[in-house]
Amino acid sequence: MAEAADFQGTSPSPARRWLRRTGALLAGAPLLAGVLQMPTASPSYAAEPGAAAEATGSRTVDVSLDALSPRVPADGDTLTVSGRIVNKGKQAVTAAHVGLRVGPTLNGRSAIDDAAKSNPYAGTEVGGKYVAKFAKLAPGVPQTFSISVPVDKLDLGADGVYQLGVTLTGRTTAAAYDQILGIERTFLPWQPEASDTKSRTTYLWPLISTSHMTAETGSNEQQTPVFADDDDLAAELSPGGRLEQLLSLGKDLDITWVVDPDLLASVDAMTRSYRVQVNGSSSTTTAGTHQAVAKKWLGELEKAVEDEEVVALPFADPDLASLAHNGTPVTGSLSHLKDATTVAATTVESILHVTPSTDYAWPVDGAIDPSIVKVATSAGADAVLSRSDSLQETGALPYTPSAARPIGGGTTAVVADARLSTAFQGDMTVAGNSTLAVQRFLAQSLMLTRQAPDKQRSVVVAPQRMPTASQAQTMAQALTALQDGNWSESAELSAATKAKPDAGATTRVPAASSYPRSLRKQELPEDTFVQIERTQKKLNSFQVILSDKSRVVTPFGRAVDRSMSTSWRGRAVEAQAYLDGVEDYLDGLIEGVGLIDKSEAKLSGRSATIPVTVQNNLVQGVDHLVLRLTSTQPSRLSIGDGPFQEQPVAVSGGHSQSVKFTTNAHANGRAGVIAQLYTEDGRAYGPPVAFDVKVTEITATVMLVIAGGVLLLVLAGFRMYTQRKREAARQAALEADGAPTDESAEHTADGTEGGRDQASTTESRAPDPEHPSDPSPDTAPEITDPSGTGERVDR
Repeated sequence: MAEAADFQGTSPSPARRWLRRTGALLAGAPLLAGVLQMPTASPSYAAEPGAAAEATGSRTVDVSLDALSPRVPADGDTLTVSGRIVNKGKQAVTAAHVGLRVGPTLNGRSAIDDAAKSNPYAGTEVGGKYVAKFAKLAPGVPQTFSISVPVDKLDLGADGVYQLGVTLTGRTTAAAYDQILGIERTFLPWQPEASDTKSRTTYLWPLISTSHMTAETGSNEQQTPVFADDDDLAAELSPGGRLEQLLSLGKDLDITWVVDPDLLASVDAMTRSYRVQVNGSSSTTTAGTHQAVAKKWLGELEKAVEDEEVVALPFADPDLASLAHNGTPVTGSLSHLKDATTVAATTVESILHVTPSTDYAWPVDGAIDPSIVKVATSAGADAVLSRSDSLQETGALPYTPSAARPIGGGTTAVVADARLSTAFQGDMTVAGNSTLAVQRFLAQSLMLTRQAPDKQRSVVVAPQRMPTASQAQTMAQALTALQDGNWSESAELSAATKAKPDAGATTRVPAASSYPRSLRKQELPEDTFVQIERTQKKLNSFQVILSDKSRVVTPFGRAVDRSMSTSWRGRAVEAQAYLDGVEDYLDGLIEGVGLIDKSEAKLSGRSATIPVTVQNNLVQGVDHLVLRLTSTQPSRLSIGDGPFQEQPVAVSGGHSQSVKFTTNAHANGRAGVIAQLYTEDGRAYGPPVAFDVKVTEITATVMLVIAGGVLLLVLAGFRMYTQRKREAARQAALEADGAPTDESAEHTADGTEGGRDQASTTESRAPDPEHPSDPSPDTAPEITDPSGTGERVDR
């Protein structure tokens, strides 16, 4: 494979130096024999399986290499090595000294890997006065050392990567002869003259953090943001903090800045008034106090990125692999990625005042498969940042190819070098680990160039997403030494992407089965995307009724982006708590607009109005709502002209509005009524309110009976009136003819027959026709129309 191939163009050492080294090697044969027999030792930054066993042999004394300067020596330099030794054995070590040993050049990049893991050959000790002597090393007592050696004393020959060993030689009571009791190995890059063709190295410098802001904002006009916490972010921004170190170190390096817009938005929000949740509760917040550190960091970053290449990841750095593997079955998931990509550019431009590139997608650890590439490019990315341990070389190239690889569909895979990208993932707070990591990084970089010294290649380094402060410091040390070296030159990511691909480089995307199982276990589950989509649907229904949608859509849209962040990997509990908080807060806002419960209403007339109250507890007005009142028994009670009636609703912020509906009763008894809010597109909004209306009006049948009785009374009265009128007319006619009247007949002493005959005649006469001038009835006919609608409902 290319990684293990021998480099070309190596020249042999001069004969004089070969003879001198041979003599020194023979003179040190007893020591070399001890070295060849010593057990395998691992680098100090790797865990040793036998650490718990008794320290013996070359592990008797722990040797730590804390500093090496210069890291890439040149002719005329003096190499200074310093560190620490601790006797781990049970016996004292006497007649001890620390010396430097230079081994042969290594042949290929894999040889560096093998030497770092285990290599029993320590090389030839420089010896002489270039040692640090110790008369006695008591068990468990640490001591320091420092050795300075002129480079010309190291017998460095041809250009390349040399093994450098730091050994502790001494005696014990069990072995009273000189033997190597401790050793630490590292690498010494040797390139005193500039290469004719230098590698072009692109180093990505990530500014990414975890999610800190919630979806909640204040009710004021400025919509004061609310943080779940601010102490952690403030600590990262403060002097010595992780983000502060990345900024202060990065501004002096030739790098490509890779920025999460969510981090910029969060720090920008901290520069002004903001609130912080107390114990994770949205109901209780306190004022934020870290404005000064946020302003300082953001101001320095704006200066640092001026005229520099800036790559903006989608907002909140969405987990592309989780989306591809678990999110695509959920409808609408990919739309969030597109939205996060769109808002990324505007966020960076508005805060840093630079135009970033949004052409890149960066899956976790650069691990890709076809589904990840498809998702990554669905939002508009033209390039996918991969890594060489994912897109592995399967051809027979004798060198590491350039980063750019066309993988089809107009997409370019920018393959970062795995060895260089993972060089600083250990615990860099230990000085020995940091020193070894830097030297190994430089050695791999030089060896990569020497694989094909006449062929210029573009190399990309994509380190861990969120380096610690110590890791950032180590990265900066390595990059500074690299940029001062003679075999590499800096290049921007865009240049590496556009570089001509190597014809024999692998372009086939690995299958889904090749995706690392360890990474798959950390992915967001499908349930997360189901909940995200449920929250989004609620947001879509809610926003249509708002007079100012941006007050809700913007903060919740960004919160949904944060719910898919790569930063949740390995933090499943925290991820679920954050998403639950977003949905719960949205539910609270939605419930702020709704119907007020009603008790039973009593309808005491044929028609009346029923008021239904809509409450708006939001700070902004709501509109585009329709209130529908429906009768469950329209035969007994109708609403308007039918079983239901609808009316538009608009309520200003912090107020309530009563909507009145006309009802008509058709029968006594209880009638169920349901009030429900709807959006203008016909979707139910909020829960319905059901109540009863008790109808106590007089029914139509009873009204007919009463009307009939009244009519009979009127007719009886009219008959009596006409009879009296006719009798009066008859009496008047008799008086005119001189005939005795009824009164005179009554005064007849013996009661003559004439009176009786006259009375009989009166009763048998047909009634006279009514005269047109007769007076009209004094009782008006009954009005049967329904009463007016202004009547109120009794409660």
